[in-house]
Amino acid sequence: MKILFICKYNRFRSRVAEGIFNKLSANDKFVCSSAGIELDKERPYVCDNVLEVMNSKGYNVIGDSVLVSGLNLNDYEKIVIVADNVEKENFDYFDGDIVIWNVSDCDEGDRGGVESAINEIEDEVMDFLEEINK
Repeated sequence: MKILFICKYNRFRSRVAEGIFNKLSANDKFVCSSAGIELDKERPYVCDNVLEVMNSKGYNVIGDSVLVSGLNLNDYEKIVIVADNVEKENFDYFDGDIVIWNVSDCDEGDRGGVESAINEIEDEVMDFLEEINK
């Protein structure tokens, strides 16, 4: 099963979900990636607080930001919208299943907010893995 995690810029929430999923999924039948609906031209990077928190939890965030518009979404069976600022209606043409987590964004300098969002995404990923492994 191919899964795509989506957030607004593909520099925080979707990348975190991808990193956590890839570490926790022991099932080779799942392949995931992430993308954003826009690129943040002023901040195209994953911020240090995100990298530090993810590394402290044993997760990796790798690669560059990817735009949804550059992908064929129908190559995926599931889309997971990780963000609270991305509308499901943007993907009405998608034939597969859409899951929405509605994780709020936070300021990259807010270490506590970053940790909280990562913990929320980690919980969502664990629940999601339990569901799709049934």
